[in-house]
Amino acid sequence: MEKVAETDLYAPVKAWLEAQGHTVKGEVGAADVVARREDALLIVELKLGFSLVLLQQAVARQAMCDLVYVAVPRWRGKAGWRAFKGNIGLCRRLGLGVLSVRPETGEVQEHAAPGPFQPRKMPSKRARLEREFDTRSGDPTPGGTNGQVMTSYRQDALTCVAYLSGAGATKAAVVARETGVARARQIMADNHHGWFMRASRGIYALSAAGATMQGTAPQR
Repeated sequence: MEKVAETDLYAPVKAWLEAQGHTVKGEVGAADVVARREDALLIVELKLGFSLVLLQQAVARQAMCDLVYVAVPRWRGKAGWRAFKGNIGLCRRLGLGVLSVRPETGEVQEHAAPGPFQPRKMPSKRARLEREFDTRSGDPTPGGTNGQVMTSYRQDALTCVAYLSGAGATKAAVVARETGVARARQIMADNHHGWFMRASRGIYALSAAGATMQGTAPQR
């Protein structure tokens, strides 16, 4: 397929707008596309892909009118869709509309309409974030790292390891009481790190992997 130019997006976008009753003209002032329908004014910025420059230009056009779109060629493949979908969310937060264009067929699809954005609240995610913040002891992991994060769960698991390394096989209730880790039974039973083994009913000990963790104090 021949390389697409920004001008290849203009005719499909113009046709799409005219089908909605707009009068359309290209390169008016600083805008790529300007459309009018009665008293409504609309601007579309054309680009061959999402970029910071495109978003900056589109946001600048919002000083001229409330209805501003960005239009880019339609994505290709799953990876392209994932990136495109993420940019739709960003544009919604900026109050921008989003169009995708198939230059070879002239198809234009609207993925988001311009206008004020009200983010959808997710109380369950907030609750998980607050719970992890409140249960994590100290500040063991620097922000920005891509390494092993010292979560509150890992802290509690290491505390259980430290106790069992000295006490040997112990009832889960005793581990919970002596360490102050209320979820000790769950941690040892789930055994996500492979550090524990059930010696008998309700009694846990260190596994071979857990034994190698002896002396590893939880970072707090």
